[in-house]
Formats: sequence, C-alpha cells, structure tokens
Amino acid sequence: MDYQLLFDQYQPAHSGLRLSQQRRLYGCLREAILNGHLVADAKLPGTRSLAAELNVARNTVLYAYEQLVTEGLLQTQGSSTRVAKGVCAGRHLVDEANSATRAISTRAQLTPWPVDPHGAFTAFMPGVPSLADFPLPLWRRCVERSWRKLSHKQLDYADVAGEPELRSAIADHLTTTRGVRCTAAQIFITDGTQQSLGICAHALANAGNTVWIENPGYGGAFQSLKAAELHVRGIAVDEQGIAPSESDWNNFPPKFIYTTPSHQFPLGSVMSIERRMSLIESAQRVGALIIEDDYDSEFRRDGPPLPAMQGLVEDAPVIYLGTFSKTLFPALRIGFMLVPKGLATAFYGMLRLGHLRGRSADQLALAEFLRAGHFAQHLKKMRRLYAARRDALVSAIEKYLGDSVTIYGGSSGIHLTIALAEQCNDLVISQALLAQGVYAQPLSKLATDKVLRNGLMLGYAQVDAIEMDKYVQILAQVIKAGTVCATTET
Repeated sequence: MDYQLLFDQYQPAHSGLRLSQQRRLYGCLREAILNGHLVADAKLPGTRSLAAELNVARNTVLYAYEQLVTEGLLQTQGSSTRVAKGVCAGRHLVDEANSATRAISTRAQLTPWPVDPHGAFTAFMPGVPSLADFPLPLWRRCVERSWRKLSHKQLDYADVAGEPELRSAIADHLTTTRGVRCTAAQIFITDGTQQSLGICAHALANAGNTVWIENPGYGGAFQSLKAAELHVRGIAVDEQGIAPSESDWNNFPPKFIYTTPSHQFPLGSVMSIERRMSLIESAQRVGALIIEDDYDSEFRRDGPPLPAMQGLVEDAPVIYLGTFSKTLFPALRIGFMLVPKGLATAFYGMLRLGHLRGRSADQLALAEFLRAGHFAQHLKKMRRLYAARRDALVSAIEKYLGDSVTIYGGSSGIHLTIALAEQCNDLVISQALLAQGVYAQPLSKLATDKVLRNGLMLGYAQVDAIEMDKYVQILAQVIKAGTVCATTET
C-alpha cells in the first residue's frame, strides 16, 4: 500500500474544508478500509514508520489509529495494528444513486419530468409568474405590520385550518370573483396545491381505489395519487376539457376526479359550462367527488373567467383547490382547499392528527393584501403584462415556425402549448433546448398511460416581450434540427 499516495490524493466529501493533518490521515485511512483497499486483517505500519513516510508528527498517526480503533475499524494485537476482521469483508463502494433508490419506498420512486433547474432563470419555464414585477416593497410593509401585531401566543403552532383572518378573506374573495358558495369554515390553508392534493389523495380514497385524472395532465397530481397507492385512470381531454365516456362511468367509476377546468394543464382548453354541469351530475350519480384545481383562472383573456364548478349547484360534490404561487410568488407557499360543508368537520379532525401549521405572520400579511385591494390591483397589472407577452410569443412562433406547429391554450393562463409533427421526439428536443437555456416541458411525459400528444409547453410569464424573438429563434432552430434528423433516420 502506497500510504503517501493515499494521503496526498485523499479528497474529503466537503472538499472546500481545510483539514488538519490528523483529520486528513484519519479520513484517508477510514475511506481505504470502508472501500476495501485495506482488507480485513491487513497489518498497518508502525506509528513511527508511517510518520516518517508521510513526514508528519507521530502524534498525528497515533490520533488516527486511536480514533479508528475506537470506531471498531482497527484493532491492536500486541505491538501491531491491523484492520478489524470482518469489518470490510465483502464491502465495496456502492453506487450512491442505487443505494438511495433502494432506501426509498417503491411508491415514492416517481421522477416527474423535467429536472428542476434549481431556481435559475430559464426561458419558458411553465407555472412561474413574473417575479420581477411583484410589488415587493408593498408586500414587505404588509409583513412588517403583521409581525408588529403578532402576539406571543401566535408563536405557537397555529390552528390546523389556518389563520381565521386569512380564511375569511379568501372566502370573501372567492365568493366575489369566482362565484363559489362557501363560508370561512370550509377553507383550509395549506402549503400549496401539491400538499392539498396529497391530503385529498389520502383522505378521499383507500389504496387501490380508482381515481381519474386528465390525460395528458398535471404530473404533480399523478405523482400524489400514485404515491397514495391509488389506481390512476387517465381520461382523455378535448377542446372542452376532460371527456369521460359512458363506458368510463359504468365500468370504472371513480372515488374522485381531478380536473383543471379553467385552463387545462397542459393543453389549455377551458371546460364549457355544459361539460361542467354534466361532470357534476354524473359524479353525483356515482357518488364521486370532483377535485377542481382552479389553475390559472385569474388570467383569462377571451372574456371574464367562467364561474367555478363549485358554485354552479347547491352542495356541489366539489373540493376546490387554489394557490397564490402563480398569482403572487412561489416561495410564499400558501394555498388552500375549499371542502363541502359535510366534510369540513372530518377534514379538521384529520388535519389535527398530523398537519401542524405555523407562519402566522405570512398568513396575516396575505389577509391584509387581499382585504386592502392590493391583490386585485396586482392581478389587473399582470393580466395586461401577460397578454402582451402571450401576443409576442404567438407572433414569434408564427414568424419562425409557421405552420409546422399548432398552438393550443393561448386564450388564458401563463403558458401555451405547441403540438409538434409526429416525426419529432419532444423528449430529445426538450433536452437540447435545456442545454441552451430554454425550458420546454415535453407533452409526452405528461401522459398518464400511453403517449397521446407530442409537443412542448411554453411558459411565457417571465420572458420580456422584447426578448421573445430571441428565445423563439432558438426554439425554432432546435425543432427544425430535430425534424431533419428524424426524417433522415426514417
């Protein structure tokens, strides 16, 4: 064993740390034992001999040996020091990814596309609002006032349903703007839509029960439902939204249905009033609930938003989900569930068992933001901004891609979708775009069972209108290159 080479080449896990010679020698010997380079019962040099070889103090070697003896990796036999028997028998470096996968349960091993770019700006990232246009000074003042009003009692765990002031403000806002029928007692504050979905998945169905989701649909919903060990059945969507057949209702009745009627994710269709009423009536007939994710309802441009499904009929079998991540900013981490009156008590009792809440100051700040009209004013500004950016994106797509793609979902929301030619591979194109700073989510990865669509999702909220041409040119170049390659291969 070349101990000098071992000592010189040792790289600790945190390579930025400066280690003493004692810690460095201890670390390199420990790693050599654990990865099998120093095998069981191997004899180590004497302390004086190793100190001379490494040009270190003998106390450095003594420290390393003593520490490894304490951990059971070395043992002394008379005057000699040896690797403990059995400690590394059959032990080798294990691939960290495989090891981690084995440690995670099967139901948690879901990897939705694409990989998070860790918060860096990437053109066309869907679901992210224009953060640079958020009125941060105004929000900061609301937060400061909420902290000044906070009592020491509110530093404890909060009510599992959320701060009463925020629940009341949300109820009033929804009644006024979305036509819902509710009281504050039906509102439950969550960390966002994803947590709301997880709660619903565990509260409304048992493992193995059938639930419906749009196909293609929101990958986060699919992940939550699969993690709850539910049987997820994809229901195709058309220009009016989710379109279950009579066969679906008769042969695969669901415990609940997840849908995004205001701006279907990812195709962008708006569910018609007729389809909404039909879905409610059929759900009532089979005893199913509807989870209405009111995704992007605030940003409809072809007329006023259609009223929420929840308010269309008295006691509708609808759980309404909302979030402030798209309208304000994602880091706020505040969403909400609106549950039917008959479920409010049961939900409250369930949440008390394991969903402790806090962050009272943020909730009170948001309540003020709503009550003072700041939220409505911000939405008005964002509607104009997003409309201009949508128009710039559509114009650039028509300019650089022409008839080679079809645009879906541009009438509302903060993303649109383009359908690609059959010979294009949206996965390959998406990866190529990501390398150039363009994040376009492939539709094929949003299918719940079989691939029904081939295209890309383009979020435009963060891209300035004047920069839209630049990014669409990159998009067009990659798509055309992918089309040529596919054509050549065939």
